[in-house]
Amino acid sequence: MFEHNDLIDWLLQGDPSIHWQVHAHLLDSDDKTIWKERKKIATSGWGKQLLSYQDESGTWAGTYYSPKWTSTTYTLLLLRRLGLDPDNPEAQKGSRILLDDGFSKDGGINYWEKYSLQSETCVTGLTLSILAYFNITDKRLISIAEHLLGVQMEDGGWNCRRPYGATHSSFHTTLIVLEAFHEYLQKFDELKEEILQARNRAIEFLLQHRLYKSHRTGRIVKPQMTQFCFPPRWKYDVMTVLDYLRAENIQKDERMQDAIELLISKRRKDGTWLLPQPHAGRIFFELEKAGEPSRMNTLRGMRILRWWENKEVPG
Repeated sequence: MFEHNDLIDWLLQGDPSIHWQVHAHLLDSDDKTIWKERKKIATSGWGKQLLSYQDESGTWAGTYYSPKWTSTTYTLLLLRRLGLDPDNPEAQKGSRILLDDGFSKDGGINYWEKYSLQSETCVTGLTLSILAYFNITDKRLISIAEHLLGVQMEDGGWNCRRPYGATHSSFHTTLIVLEAFHEYLQKFDELKEEILQARNRAIEFLLQHRLYKSHRTGRIVKPQMTQFCFPPRWKYDVMTVLDYLRAENIQKDERMQDAIELLISKRRKDGTWLLPQPHAGRIFFELEKAGEPSRMNTLRGMRILRWWENKEVPG
């Protein structure tokens, strides 16, 4: 097995988007060092490559949401996950297009109004996470957050199929909205108390399912949830939800234990995590090789375990 310092050195041989997160989440480096590394994302590696595909109009692939995964939404979503400077002008240009062309009368995001009068919850959540992250301080973001609050389901989560009769929340949609609220609350105080209450209800919904199991049978809901893809796109998996709980610094709960044990079981003897086959769809380029040790997954796994091991179960 790699020693801890050897793993850190290996991680620092990767993309700049990994460097800054190692400094921030594993080394506790000072802010100056973190930002020095973070600003390299726009000028080298994955971030620079993704930015190079933006067209003159400000979009990617000339579209808002599809094809997956080269559209404006999914490119900006990936740049957010990589940690691109929130004030990056190219990303802000693309984000404003999503807001101006997608903001709907019902307060959500709808790029297909001629087909549907209702905003789609997943698309609305993904877009809000992008807009808030990239410092779009338009008051319409408050309306988007209010819209998402209004479509929360009785069991505490969200489901984009709710308008079509769904009565049980979706793991995918719920995590999308939770991540959107996480980004929103970094920039806005409006609706804070309502959002925190909604967040707590949604986390309780996930915990009732031990993050990936049926609350009725205890069986894994979908095997794909146990595969740790990066980028996760719009899809839910155990590593991504644990990383969200870490980012929110949610109180340790015994019902997280199964997910933590799954995470540990996926770790190889050398201390790394592999990258599984990616979610099918069109891409600009491959970040890491499927079936090989993944620096991004290893970074995420290490910081989740560091967070978990430093938490205490409430007495």
